[in-house]
Amino acid sequence: MARSAEHRTHRTPEERAAAGIAAREATPVEENAQFQPAADRADPVAILQEQGKTRVPELVPVRYGRMLVSPFTFFRGAAAVMAADLAHTADSGLAVQACGDAHLSNFGMFGSPERKLVFDVNDFDETHQGPWEWDVKRLAASLEIAGRDNGFSQKKRRKVVLAAVRGYQLAMGDFAGMKSLDVWYARADVDELRESLKAGLTKERRATFDKALAKARRRTSTRAFGRLTGLVDGERRILPSPPLVMPIRDLLPDVERAEFEEWFRELLGGYRRTLQSDRRYLLDGFDFVDMARKVVGVGSVGTRCWIVLMRGRDDDDPLFLQIKEAQRSVIAQYGGRPTAEQVGEGERVVQGQRLMQTVSDIFLGWESAEGIDGHRRDFYVRQLADWKGSVVIEGLSDPEMAVYGRLCGWTLARAHARTGDRIAIAAYLGGDEVFPEAVADFAALYADQNERDHAALEEARRSGRIAVESGL
Repeated sequence: MARSAEHRTHRTPEERAAAGIAAREATPVEENAQFQPAADRADPVAILQEQGKTRVPELVPVRYGRMLVSPFTFFRGAAAVMAADLAHTADSGLAVQACGDAHLSNFGMFGSPERKLVFDVNDFDETHQGPWEWDVKRLAASLEIAGRDNGFSQKKRRKVVLAAVRGYQLAMGDFAGMKSLDVWYARADVDELRESLKAGLTKERRATFDKALAKARRRTSTRAFGRLTGLVDGERRILPSPPLVMPIRDLLPDVERAEFEEWFRELLGGYRRTLQSDRRYLLDGFDFVDMARKVVGVGSVGTRCWIVLMRGRDDDDPLFLQIKEAQRSVIAQYGGRPTAEQVGEGERVVQGQRLMQTVSDIFLGWESAEGIDGHRRDFYVRQLADWKGSVVIEGLSDPEMAVYGRLCGWTLARAHARTGDRIAIAAYLGGDEVFPEAVADFAALYADQNERDHAALEEARRSGRIAVESGL
């Protein structure tokens, strides 16, 4: 995947800072406060319906049901809607490897290969070269919307958003002054951050925080094995939980299932070649046992996602892999930067993740394969459970959400500093409060729009324009 133009030229730090100042003069920081729906703004429901055309038909109503729970859950599933809107907002012209869906629930904890618990961006379905502002604004808007859902006052919500955006700004300034290798190695080790993250929390909240860390460390393939499998005709198999978990034996008759499992083995062989040699060796020690279709997330519902049970030494040595379909990035669709190297969507996701994260899943890889229906699709592969953990947003107080937002801002800045011109971006941001205040204004305006879009989806349900399956 091609890197941004700023990284392909060798300019002095002074020249790079001058580029950022020139970008600030061409696109004043204050313009980031603006949001006005375009006169020809696309119908948000139509955008979602268009996405649904390439998804599993019986799962699309589940997606709508999850999005309708609240304005925040709608926002989580509406990355394409927001990307279409962001295409009409201020753009400094400084590109990065953008996440494309950097809302606050797409940050979290996971295990590094060294068995450290780290905090990072953890969703890359939409990653692509694009404006860094899009990620910052999506994070800011998510905090404003989550604050509304949690009942925070306008003043408290603004403090939360400002904390996150200011965290991004200050971190980018720090990264601009660091050596390239130091930026690359920087990471948020949860154990090292533990005390600062717990500062200001009540005794009860500190206990809750410690429980969350312990829970994340328990999320392993062994735990998933106990939760998702059972004995079927004397053999260990994935158990059904329709429509969220559907074993292949319940989806396809015997002949088609055999064809599908053969297709999977071919896919696994191609995926294997995308791993490092030592990880291929590790993977070769596991045998295929069973697979199932699994519904995940909010925005991803309806894309083809499989979980695969594999066995190492014996039944007490399981590995769960997740094979997830990768479709076109919403950034690419609505205004991302072109890349010199054209790759499949699965490879795009994996390369973007490796660029933005300090450490990634040891089994992260990709493959493109033609299914038994004759359609070629792109997939990426990772472990289903590897110390993964996330914050329960609904339970946060406003000071806690501000601390969490600041951490997300730092993390996002570090990812952008790795893949864009950190010196130019820092110069564009400046050191004053103008940029954070502008983005906070934008976040409030966009949260209003999000509420209107959520209401539009609810009206589509009432009118029968869309089918909805709730409670799943």
